[in-house]
Amino acid sequence: MDVEGIFNELPFVEELGIVLTAADEGHAEGRLPLQPEHSSNPTQRIAHGGVTYSLVDTVGGAAVVSLSETISPTVDMRIDYLAPATADIRAEADVIRMGGSVAVVDIDVYDANGHHVATARGTYKTSGEGDGSPWQQD
Repeated sequence: MDVEGIFNELPFVEELGIVLTAADEGHAEGRLPLQPEHSSNPTQRIAHGGVTYSLVDTVGGAAVVSLSETISPTVDMRIDYLAPATADIRAEADVIRMGGSVAVVDIDVYDANGHHVATARGTYKTSGEGDGSPWQQD
């Protein structure tokens, strides 16, 4: 399964400029070149929390899908913002528990200068999507 290819073609991921760079065996990495439209400040470039969250959720989901090989939507996400991101950001995710119905992932975010700007823990559904899932075509 080409997890990187699948995630890099998601319309929302493309719109934000997120690039998934690795996804294999429960580990994933991605980056986001910080653009002016990603800023939460009109006078300087500081990543909006939602942009950072979107990178975290995308990279965390890719780590899970690299193991589940199926649709694995987010159930819950907790993120701690540690410092403002004023440069390009990158995320690294590792699945710490792959269960029968959910997976738990730890994700860390760093800026281009190596500053640790956020940490998160996400839970993703790994089975039981059933018929009629909006992520599957009819």
